[in-house]
Amino acid sequence: MTLSRILALCLLLVAPAAAVCAGEEPPVIVQGIADQLGETMETRRAELMADRDALNAVIDDVVLRHFDTDYAALLVLGRYAREATPEQRRRFTRAFYDSLVARYGEALLQYTRGQVKVLPFRGELNERRTTVRTEVTVNDGTRIPVDYAFRKTSNGDWKAFDVVIEGISYVTNYRNQVVAEIGKSTIDAVITRLEQQGISAIEPPDA
Repeated sequence: MTLSRILALCLLLVAPAAAVCAGEEPPVIVQGIADQLGETMETRRAELMADRDALNAVIDDVVLRHFDTDYAALLVLGRYAREATPEQRRRFTRAFYDSLVARYGEALLQYTRGQVKVLPFRGELNERRTTVRTEVTVNDGTRIPVDYAFRKTSNGDWKAFDVVIEGISYVTNYRNQVVAEIGKSTIDAVITRLEQQGISAIEPPDA
């Protein structure tokens, strides 16, 4: 399993049981999600492998409903978030996550029960940033440290907004790329590229 697949799996892990885990604390949420994700793939893997639309629907529900997409997108935009209009921020948020889903969606198909181990929680809950530590076991047996950053939203729910793999933050990594690209062009140009990337990745080759 490559690092890109690990990132995909980790982003998609903050997902399918959130409705069940609503109101729970972050460590409980992550454990519940890992368990239900394993069950989901055991029962639906063949279906989702054969039906990309169904796979995309699952992932769309997973990422956009249970990940703090608005907050994470603002972090990725960095200093340009203050310059963006509300409409640009809305479009960027949707385009950015659509492009991630399109690029990494099939990594979800590789998930197996027990692949993610939630480590004992240490410290106290912090509403601005609480970290849940896990280990992801890859195909050769290597264990990769993965941290999930959670925050408590205004409605009182805990949501993940960042994934840190071996000390590398996905938010920081993408912010470096996006800020550099905007600096060479415009926010609208970056949004358009992400929108097209998402569309092209899900269209059939001869579309």
